[in-house]
Amino acid sequence: MEAKPPVSYADFAKLDLRVAKVIAAREHPNADKLLLLTIRVGDVEKQIVAGVRAHYPAESLVGRSIVVVNNLEPAVIRGEESNGMLLAASDSAGVTLLTPDRECEAGAGIK
Repeated sequence: MEAKPPVSYADFAKLDLRVAKVIAAREHPNADKLLLLTIRVGDVEKQIVAGVRAHYPAESLVGRSIVVVNNLEPAVIRGEESNGMLLAASDSAGVTLLTPDRECEAGAGIK
């Protein structure tokens, strides 16, 4: 694994990491590796595009709590708007979503 350059605490503090609840999930109509997730962060619902289709069936994500970068600049990915990014780890065994180790409310801050 290649190490990345250090970042300042001030740069890290710009990230708004939150717990989100997946309220709907479906396959991206124009990409075999992507899912479209509707998530709730606090009182806000938004869509994110996630490259986890090969690792998770869409229906298995509904109701799960995940960790997201809530303030990532919006992007259009294969014709669909994404308003955040889920966090996942990958290793030789595959991809796993980062999740809280107990149930907590959607929108809870991560620090």
